[in-house]
Amino acid sequence: MPKVKTRSSAKKRFSVTGTGKIMRRRRHRTTPPGHLVKRSPGSRKRGRRAAEVAPSDRKALRKMLGF
Repeated sequence: MPKVKTRSSAKKRFSVTGTGKIMRRRRHRTTPPGHLVKRSPGSRKRGRRAAEVAPSDRKALRKMLGF
């Protein structure tokens, strides 16, 4: 059986935690002076944190990441 290759694009965009969760970056994250300057500081802080991938996408992403 051939080896499963990881997708380089997925490898760069997603990370796997120690417990096996797949994390992604949040949207609309640019450096000022962009549209983030006009938003509240709380939403800018939340944009820095990583978010967990939706359950519907997990199976496909695990295959892309070689699990």
